[in-house]
Amino acid sequence: MNTWKTNLEESKKNYLNWWNNNGLVISMWEHLEKDGAPHENVFKPAPAKDLDQLWFDLAWRSDNLHYQLSRSSFKADILPVANTHLGPGSLAGILGAELSGGEDTIWINHRADFGDDIIFDENNKWWKLHLDLVKTCRAKSEGRYYVGMPDLIEGLDTLAGLKGTEAVMFDMMIDPEKVEMQLQKINDAWFKAFDAIYDVINVDGEMAFCYFSIWGPGKVAKLQSDISIMFSEDDYRRFVQPFIREQCQKIDYTLYHLDGVDAIRHLDAILEIKELNAIQWTPGVGQPQGGDPKWYDLYKKILAAGKSIMPCWVEIDELKPLLDNVGNQGLNLLMHFKTEKDIEEALKIVESYR
Repeated sequence: MNTWKTNLEESKKNYLNWWNNNGLVISMWEHLEKDGAPHENVFKPAPAKDLDQLWFDLAWRSDNLHYQLSRSSFKADILPVANTHLGPGSLAGILGAELSGGEDTIWINHRADFGDDIIFDENNKWWKLHLDLVKTCRAKSEGRYYVGMPDLIEGLDTLAGLKGTEAVMFDMMIDPEKVEMQLQKINDAWFKAFDAIYDVINVDGEMAFCYFSIWGPGKVAKLQSDISIMFSEDDYRRFVQPFIREQCQKIDYTLYHLDGVDAIRHLDAILEIKELNAIQWTPGVGQPQGGDPKWYDLYKKILAAGKSIMPCWVEIDELKPLLDNVGNQGLNLLMHFKTEKDIEEALKIVESYR
């Protein structure tokens, strides 16, 4: 790659060690503006005229991503990744839900008339947009950065995106066999979409995933079941675990997004998935974020089970205490950097730990 990240090979080694429950990655979610001159003088597009252009205009969005990345810092292990997501859970759009642009995200709108059939229609407008967007960004990147895998999302979260959360919960009680059948079809559709996009975005068999900025020398995915905070451990093992396990068995490097304190009760079931590589922790609204000592025992439990961890929004002053208490192996720390000076300070702290 003719990349804008000068230390990419070093960061690749750090990520690969981390996937294997070793080493230390220092990164952040998304990017901040670099100091000094841009990596390259790139045309700046005019501001988006409306939300549809902001999210769904291929030319504008690819131009804007190209411009922003040309001015982004890739110090430490921050990856050069174009974020091509079309909303968290866009597989639901591919399977029949509607997408609508918001100020800071894309919303998934379920269908009141959803008829229970899970159909992957290759003529679906949102599927065509997914492919066209990654193809456009890949052509523009010319090896300067990775084009990220969109946040498709899977399982019950996608089913809720199609028919609504209340309807899904009701079906789990009155017709669980139908739900299991739908979940398998969703998994099949996820693999079909993932593989088609991977064929576009991979660079010599390597790829990056948009959310949480993860890289690997193979297929890489972030997995989740946010809806699981609403049901029991037994239901998790029936309706979530088998389908996440199938993804972990077929994808080279997998990160599970554990979201919120109410989801911790499912941690044992998640750790039972031997093929899963790592767990990302999002404490949730009103909770101290990932660098707080409150979560040290959680991290130690995950590491002891042979999984790597990714704490989020770690502050500079939390970095050394976290490393002293949790260790320096199997950690990918998404830091709360505001400037390149913050990145340099973090690198000085971790130098002795590496």
